[in-house]
Amino acid sequence: MILDLFTAVATPDDRDNGQGHVRRLFKGAPPKVLSIAGIDPSGGAGLLADIKTFTALGAYGCGVVAGLTAQSTQGVTAVQLPSAEFVGAQIDTLLTDVAIAAVKTGMLGQASNVHVVAEKLAKHGQDNLVLDPVMIAKSGDALLNKEATSLLRDALVPLARVLTPNLPEAGALLDERGPETPKEMTRTCERLHRLVKQEENRWVLLKGGHLPGGELIDLLYDGDRMIELRAERFDTRHTHGTGCALSAAITALVPQCADIPEAVALAHRWLQQAIRRADELQISRTPQSGHGPVHHTHALCIAP
Repeated sequence: MILDLFTAVATPDDRDNGQGHVRRLFKGAPPKVLSIAGIDPSGGAGLLADIKTFTALGAYGCGVVAGLTAQSTQGVTAVQLPSAEFVGAQIDTLLTDVAIAAVKTGMLGQASNVHVVAEKLAKHGQDNLVLDPVMIAKSGDALLNKEATSLLRDALVPLARVLTPNLPEAGALLDERGPETPKEMTRTCERLHRLVKQEENRWVLLKGGHLPGGELIDLLYDGDRMIELRAERFDTRHTHGTGCALSAAITALVPQCADIPEAVALAHRWLQQAIRRADELQISRTPQSGHGPVHHTHALCIAP
């Protein structure tokens, strides 16, 4: 049960004899959620960032490692990918034991990993999949080749409860130029929805952060309703991992909310605060030259 996600108003624990020294933000057994993603050693994106987000939003985070990077706020210098067999073994071992309420996928890195993740999620009946199609880096470099992108579209996207591409990723999934205006975003959202299962309660969240302007527009669409999520663009260079953070927040909140629009709206609201308070973290020795992360645990920290 969520007490207060955004102001972190905690209540005295019943074990502290009324002294108020022991405090907790959440009550009861948390939902268990899973991220299948890569490792960013700086903690700004990928699996480490997802676990922080899960914890901040009241979920118990589990993780499967699908990729390893040598990375900092300054960029990526090397990548290694575990075998698909090992990725599959991690998933089987975990899901045989832990009742996972929702799954998020991020960086998968290669076609064989995409295939095994789709196979294992179907095998274990994981129906709450938030798919963040990590395909293109901020630099514009491709993180998945064409074979893996096609497999992602054909094997994994149909399993998604919520598909969360940004604009370049939307273009790659549809094998076309990404949308460049809000009007084009609407048409792209409609075409993306045809890639998921054509059944009730399957959603596309198209993130519009790549469009210019002072207002950010994201679109949430289920084949019937087109919901706009608007936010003011905040002036900071520390936005590394925003896509990871949003999809992880949705994953944490889906088991705790009445429906997908509520979970997405809460996650969207949480992310705006995480961006606004990103400068507090001061991660890099040279923050003027890199891109730091958003503040995943802002609700648990008192603002300066």
